[in-house]
Amino acid sequence: MIKAPLRIVIVVAFVALMARAVTPKQGWCANAPNNDSQPAAQAVPASVGTAEPTAAPVALARLPRLLDLGATKCIPCKMMAPILEKLKEEYDGRLKVEFIDVWQNPDAAKQYKIDLIPTQIFYSDSGKELFRHSGFYGREDILAKWKELGVDLSRQPGSTDSVKPSASSGAGNTKHD
Repeated sequence: MIKAPLRIVIVVAFVALMARAVTPKQGWCANAPNNDSQPAAQAVPASVGTAEPTAAPVALARLPRLLDLGATKCIPCKMMAPILEKLKEEYDGRLKVEFIDVWQNPDAAKQYKIDLIPTQIFYSDSGKELFRHSGFYGREDILAKWKELGVDLSRQPGSTDSVKPSASSGAGNTKHD
């Protein structure tokens, strides 16, 4: 039979674990990058842009949107910063790239149902969530995911719908008009 002091320690440990399990996890940081190409850790630049959460995520100017939820002091988030900045510059007018610091804005973590940071959410140009990834996500992985989702980022601003119908995405169905 378990002695009373040991029983108390077990109960306290169990209660502590349960309390941790039900509390919001927006402070948890994914420390292990899942990509072999690891950029140098840098601070998240303010120029990446911050987004205020909205009731329904809507892409501005009918652009596909990449929303990164993280924190400026999280190591993988710092590693994502230069990637996000480069994507924002390179795909300006074709892709909206936004960053929300969930440690400064904890309501965003709740709104977007974030369990781990960084989390990237891919939205169509109509505002529909297409894909979600938690942890470090490399530039080539991001671009490959957009392609897999049928979003053509090579099109210039002002061209027609950026999401190709999946039926026409087969081989030999490439149009550049």
